[in-house]
Amino acid sequence: MANYTAHITIEAKTPLKVGSNNSDFLQDAPVQKDWNALPMILGTSIAGVLRELYDGDKDKLFGFQKEKEDEGAGSKIIFSNALLLDSKAKVHEELLLKEKREDPILQIFSSLPIREHVKINDKGVVDGSAKFDEEVVYKGTRFKFAIELIEEDKASFNAILDLLHRASFRLGGGTTKGFGAFEIVEIKTTTKECSSSLNDAFADEGLYKPNDAHSEYIHYKLSIKPDDFFMFGSGFGDEDADMTPVYEKVVDYTTASLSDEKVLIPASSIKGALSHRTAFYYNKMMLQEQKEYTKVGEENDAVVAIFGHKKEKKENKELGQKGKVLFSDVFKPKKRTKVFDHVAIDRFTGGAIDGALFQEKTIADDGDSYELEILLHKSLEGSKAQKAFEAALKDITTGMLPLGGATTKGHGVFSGSITKDGEKL
Repeated sequence: MANYTAHITIEAKTPLKVGSNNSDFLQDAPVQKDWNALPMILGTSIAGVLRELYDGDKDKLFGFQKEKEDEGAGSKIIFSNALLLDSKAKVHEELLLKEKREDPILQIFSSLPIREHVKINDKGVVDGSAKFDEEVVYKGTRFKFAIELIEEDKASFNAILDLLHRASFRLGGGTTKGFGAFEIVEIKTTTKECSSSLNDAFADEGLYKPNDAHSEYIHYKLSIKPDDFFMFGSGFGDEDADMTPVYEKVVDYTTASLSDEKVLIPASSIKGALSHRTAFYYNKMMLQEQKEYTKVGEENDAVVAIFGHKKEKKENKELGQKGKVLFSDVFKPKKRTKVFDHVAIDRFTGGAIDGALFQEKTIADDGDSYELEILLHKSLEGSKAQKAFEAALKDITTGMLPLGGATTKGHGVFSGSITKDGEKL
């Protein structure tokens, strides 16, 4: 038995939503920040995700405490907080003075992207009373954290490190809506004594490469092109239009800078559209079997099986189910735009309403494809829910399921193809 330590550097493949559980005057949900006002991921969040994914004896490794009994055991595995890396691949565990904040990466995080959201009801339209915004961390951001395993065998340690390689290893909130996906940049391990600093350049035993575990997900890939125009709204206007597409930048550590603005297709928008269309096809299959079934939203069995449902109190317990599908945001270089002028019409006179002229800016078709990657858990393979979900995916590629805003005006129609684990569906 020995003590094992690993320093892990990870990079956000999608934006990250690590809420601080607070609100302020600017956002409904600002991200968790450290003593230097830089984004961070709490070690408890990392521990919770890895405990859930671990297939071995969870109580032995992570500890336990029995309710209403004086019985329990401490954890044999210790996690540090994941801190932001600067342009020199260093973290800042000390309080930074003003003159030390000149690092180009640190300066990027003086402000963060804001995502605007609205709640969609069971008819697939906006619930007018449920608008909110939240702060997110840029795609491309790198963090570093440590894992220490005390008095355990190497196999257990390697098993924990291998979990970091899984597609289901996502951190923060909204992990089934496209947030919190990571890739491993580097893992260094040692069995020698080292300090608690993440900047400690300990004499490592080499770079650790996780074993490629068998994927627990079915991999769908949609390659789609817009027929003409589309718009995923930012919730803001600019000097050209009252409504604009959502753009977002990406952190690039090779140049220690932010990229130019990129067109963003938010995974949360794709998820909402697919959820409603999946319910439609599941209802259709049930009716074909002569079963009276016209349920929508969280009352629909297929929607619950794939997309999960929120927690609800029942017999003094909070019950909920996490979704079994993973989405990722899509980023593309900024495209050509087109502004449409609109005027609201009085339904009684058929004339224009005074002061009701507005503009909307859309992304124009330039012949480029957008690649949407979606992972569905293999436990649903062969089920009616999966068949309904695949039918909904096909509707996107045939233009039958428009995406984004202003779809009733002809925007958001796409066409293309879909593969399932590399094979054409």
